[in-house]
Amino acid sequence: MDRVIEKKKWSKKRVLTITGILGLLILISGSIYLTSGKSKLNVATERITISEVKQGVFQENIPVNGIILPLNTIYLDALEGGRVEEKYVEDGAMMKKGQPILRLSNTDLQLSLVNQETQVYNLITQMQIAKNNAQQNTITNLNQQTDVDNELTEAERLYKLNKKLYDQKAIGLQEFKQSENAYNYQTAKKKLSNDIINQDKVSTKQNLTQAAQSYQGSQNALNVMRQKVGDLIVRAPVDGQLTSLDAEMGQSKNKGERLGQIDVMSGFKVRVDVDEHYISRIYNGLKGSFSFANKDYKLEIKKVYTQVNAGKFQVDMEFIGDLPQGIRRGQTLQIVLALSDERKALLLPKGGFYQQTGGNWIFKVKQNGTTAYKVDIQLGNQNKDYYEVVNGLQPGDKVVTSSYENYGKMEELVLKKP
Repeated sequence: MDRVIEKKKWSKKRVLTITGILGLLILISGSIYLTSGKSKLNVATERITISEVKQGVFQENIPVNGIILPLNTIYLDALEGGRVEEKYVEDGAMMKKGQPILRLSNTDLQLSLVNQETQVYNLITQMQIAKNNAQQNTITNLNQQTDVDNELTEAERLYKLNKKLYDQKAIGLQEFKQSENAYNYQTAKKKLSNDIINQDKVSTKQNLTQAAQSYQGSQNALNVMRQKVGDLIVRAPVDGQLTSLDAEMGQSKNKGERLGQIDVMSGFKVRVDVDEHYISRIYNGLKGSFSFANKDYKLEIKKVYTQVNAGKFQVDMEFIGDLPQGIRRGQTLQIVLALSDERKALLLPKGGFYQQTGGNWIFKVKQNGTTAYKVDIQLGNQNKDYYEVVNGLQPGDKVVTSSYENYGKMEELVLKKP
């Protein structure tokens, strides 16, 4: 007789199916739970930097680089163009004022000098001839005046004699009138001779003055030409060190071309490059500091160059107090330039977080040190070490100041200690 076999309610297949469904539901529920709250990320504490916010003395400053330069530099430009014929010294030589540096040649300029000298010599010859002619003319006029004086004297004698005789009825009227007319004629001739002499003096003086002025003008032009030829020898304008000499034998130099410079070694200054972002805040009198050979030194801005080039402008700073021993021209200094006076402020150490947050928020560590959560903050000015906290943090708060590059949009960090 057949026996009825009872059907099992929980087969192995059914159990596995139900288990899989339950697992899937649990996974889905976990995902929903995790995504429904804040996004979190586990972070090892040894891989981040945690800094403390604290009260302290704050001074806004920026790090800048400066180059040591001589206090005064005189540039050497070619006053006249020419070919480099001879170099008397080499770059770096210590020069005395007036000492020759190099010699240029310029045949056109030298030919112009010869022509100018010839012109002056010709003018001198013409002046001498004119002067001789004027002297000869004066002598002739003086001789003529002597004859006139003699004839006037004789005419006057005869006139006075005939007048006396005429008054005594010894001679006739006709003879008396002849002597009177002769006397009047010689008197007029004497006056005319005097006028000629005076006019000759004035004319001679004018001609000599004009000739002297013409000669002086030509002589000045000759002196200028000689100076231009003399400028072909380039000389040191002051005592100092010759630097940046750019001239080789046989090289042609144009008028006005830079040949080098003389550094006056009476002191040093520092030429500093500053980001154009600070151009409205930089002015004469601002102070800076730097360390050299384990000693601190101070600088002060003396001149601001407002021209911007490649996003930067330049300032000249001079040393306050003693000069550092051993500094050299061209040496680079790392300077901290102060933009404000010292004041009390809430300080946040600088770090890589700023690149991702722009200083608008930061991860603040809870007091138990297990997590760090995102908080909004407001930062003010900064220096090379700290940001000035305006709002969002309190003294004693601890924050994550290292880079947030790998945190994405996480709003909370779970801090894991090793």
